[in-house]
Amino acid sequence: MKEQLKKITGQTPSPLERAGERHAFLHNGVVIPALPLALNKNRKLDERRQRALMRYYLDAGAGGVAVGVHTTQFEIRLPEFNLYKPVLEIAREEFTRFEIKNKKPVIRIAGVIGKTNQAVAEAEIALQTGYHAVLLSVAAFAEASNAEIIEHCKEVAQIIPVIGFYLQPAVGGRKLDVDFWREFAQIENVIAIKMAPFNRYQTLDVVRGVAESGRADDIALYTGNDDNILVDLLSEYRFEVNGKIVKKRIVGGLLGHWAVWTRKAVELLEKIQKNQLSDNVQDLLALANQITDCNAAFFDVANNFKGCITGIHEALRRQGLLEGVWTLNENETLSPGQKEEIDRVYAAYPHLNDDDFVKENLDKWLA
Repeated sequence: MKEQLKKITGQTPSPLERAGERHAFLHNGVVIPALPLALNKNRKLDERRQRALMRYYLDAGAGGVAVGVHTTQFEIRLPEFNLYKPVLEIAREEFTRFEIKNKKPVIRIAGVIGKTNQAVAEAEIALQTGYHAVLLSVAAFAEASNAEIIEHCKEVAQIIPVIGFYLQPAVGGRKLDVDFWREFAQIENVIAIKMAPFNRYQTLDVVRGVAESGRADDIALYTGNDDNILVDLLSEYRFEVNGKIVKKRIVGGLLGHWAVWTRKAVELLEKIQKNQLSDNVQDLLALANQITDCNAAFFDVANNFKGCITGIHEALRRQGLLEGVWTLNENETLSPGQKEEIDRVYAAYPHLNDDDFVKENLDKWLA
């Protein structure tokens, strides 16, 4: 089957290959989980469960998956592991399988990090492997000027469409001001921005920068603020630009949080898009706080996000999608008290999990 899929890939172009269709797809707003890395007890790639994760997300209704990002573990790029391209290829095969079977397009996003030489090399791998866009982290430019980072982004954008990424400093990001985002949004091959500063002021900087860039209609905004998911998705921003009011909404999410309980995330976004959520503001805020409470447990906020990856793994382990919480970094594990916090939110908010959906399909995904 693997060889058949390799032959199919490249011969049967995705409906998203054309830039116009990809643009429209992103602007409609979709759920995009950040793909975790599936390892066995020997900390080696568990290909069976890696495929099962992809099948779970796609069957749950995700509009795409981000591969090779923080949730996939940045260590996959280290020479001793060398898993960046293999994981992209596994995901690519599952994307292709799903599209052929369901006649439904999904967007393929690859994470790209590092200084320009590394980022360009990774962007070329993503393009060659059949991905539609890259999520571009600029965390490697901790002390660089806006101009230096913009030139870096332009280099990558010459290869493949770019999704900007505002990563919170607590997990390695840096502050980027409104001037940066205004200029970044003017790069022609920028198609979207994931906002994950976990900070309302800095999120506002991104939206304002896009509104003032002259390309507000060309760039889709996605929340990566796992601490503020529902409020982000319900919010409309309005700015006066050159005497006119520019309105901008966050249309979807590209989230580590949506790597768990994904079916419920899809249902939530669909209800928002169809205006089917409660008209009671307090009900909406209560639901928003419940989601944030779950995220605090999964992402290990009490310990400054040290267990953010293993917390996601633990939720997936409980559902049977992962065998354990192992990571490539042997020092990375659940924090003291984190398991109990996950127990608590599981008990408190049963309406937010998709355990039944996973149970019904797990054997199929693992086959």
